[in-house]
Amino acid sequence: PTGAGKSVCYQVPAMLLCGMTIVVSPLISLMQDQVAALRNAGMPAACLHSNLSAAEYFQTLDMIRDGQIKLLYASPERLMTESFLSLTDSVAVAMVAVDEAHCLSQWGQDFRPSYLQIAEFLRELPRRPVVAAFTATATQAVRDDIVRLLGLQHPMELVTGFDRKNLRWIVERPTDKYAALLRILKRNRGKSGIVYCISRRVTEEICSKLCADGFAATRYHAGLSPTERLANQEAFLRDEMQIITATNAFGMGIDKSNVSFVVHYNMPKSMEAYYQEAGRAGRDGMPAECTLLYSPQDIRTNTFLIENNDAENDRLSPEERASVRQKDMRRLQAMVRYCSSTDCLRHFILGYFGEKSPTHCGNCGC
Repeated sequence: PTGAGKSVCYQVPAMLLCGMTIVVSPLISLMQDQVAALRNAGMPAACLHSNLSAAEYFQTLDMIRDGQIKLLYASPERLMTESFLSLTDSVAVAMVAVDEAHCLSQWGQDFRPSYLQIAEFLRELPRRPVVAAFTATATQAVRDDIVRLLGLQHPMELVTGFDRKNLRWIVERPTDKYAALLRILKRNRGKSGIVYCISRRVTEEICSKLCADGFAATRYHAGLSPTERLANQEAFLRDEMQIITATNAFGMGIDKSNVSFVVHYNMPKSMEAYYQEAGRAGRDGMPAECTLLYSPQDIRTNTFLIENNDAENDRLSPEERASVRQKDMRRLQAMVRYCSSTDCLRHFILGYFGEKSPTHCGNCGC
């Protein structure tokens, strides 16, 4: 449910249940941030991922065996390793929480084959724990897939809805994107905002230009060191920097309520990705704007990325990879229709996610 507050839905039960809660999370940076926040709050938490040294990894396993950890964040790749499976023979697993659960489904915008190991892991456990799945962006087809793949029997399903009434949705088709961005930033001067870019190169380029033009801007992408990413993120969260330019690596688990605007310098490849990223705006309930700067080049770039995504899907058969590409292209076509629409943008978004709405909301840029 929702786009905010999901973590509390498993962190509080984890403290009350007898045994350990495992949280499956797709991003190492997200795991590290969550664990750091929990430890600062006095909660016994740890994470297991590929960036740990061998010494750190086995030290964490020892802490788990000793009963020192109540909340364990793990990447899906860790679950079926021999060392992790042997651990679960001696440690009671009370709950498994799947964060960003849309990654399970080939119908989802961010399908990750490694997430399919979660169901196998659940079958390997001596006793089936409570299983919970969370996502902010799931169509009905994705929700049905999550239930099926996790083997959930008559689950309680909570859907809070997609209509964020305080958000103003805008699509611009400028001939000069940077000039359009400057107009948006000057209109929102002194406010916090995120500028999403399609690549690391564009992220760096836009950040450099903004700094040269006198804006307090920083950047975030996977090409930076973990130390620099964290420092830049913290500077933005503490309002030391008003603007952060970022790839889609930025956003999951970021707890900043006063983001007044989100600009997509390039069109994302799906409505799900766009809604999730744009939804970082207005978490405090105040009016906020979400602007997408669209150009036909965005279609060509996203098509190239979709057609050359085999490295991430190397566990799939050629037929399965072709199916994923086909679904990704359908999502891209929906995104293009959104950018080309002259009708109510809110109506388009809600309709995409299967919700009814007025044909004209009066609070979008159509």
